[in-house]
Amino acid sequence: MYGMVNKAVEDMVVRHHGESVWEQIKAQAGVEIDVFMSNENYSDEVTYKLVATASRILRMPAEQILINFGEHWVLHTAQEGYGGLMNAAGKTLPEFMRNLPNFHSRMTMIFPKLQPPHFECTDITEQSLKLHYHSHRQGLAPFVTGLMQGLGKKFNSPVTVRQTAAKAQGANHDIFEVSWTITP
Repeated sequence: MYGMVNKAVEDMVVRHHGESVWEQIKAQAGVEIDVFMSNENYSDEVTYKLVATASRILRMPAEQILINFGEHWVLHTAQEGYGGLMNAAGKTLPEFMRNLPNFHSRMTMIFPKLQPPHFECTDITEQSLKLHYHSHRQGLAPFVTGLMQGLGKKFNSPVTVRQTAAKAQGANHDIFEVSWTITP
């Protein structure tokens, strides 16, 4: 994964738990990288170690850390670093969701070695859709739940996310039912 992911994990932990907790997480994870470079590629294992260690130290299930991270990614990391791309993808949650499958293709122009997941939206209505998440990475479905919740907050449209198929349980890919409330 690109360093921007690990930098975002660091930012989330520091914002909510402080610099000393982040340093403790890195030390116990065996991560001896002082500064993650956003455009540099790091082993996925580094990110998995950081999340697993944060889970132990913060006494929080890894799934909840990934959900929180998904929200943080939308509301802070993506908005602060890639706000233009985020805003170009849609002015409302339904519009953004319709454009989500194309979002990562734009990101690969910025990060040529990016191995992004693939999103597909089906069964689209005015207030819901099925989100199909295809990724070669394991265990990140809770992150997708957090992304959807973060998008709901970004667009002031409360979101409900329910995973209906899980790759971890033998499905071909993860599927989520996503519904939202449009607020004026």
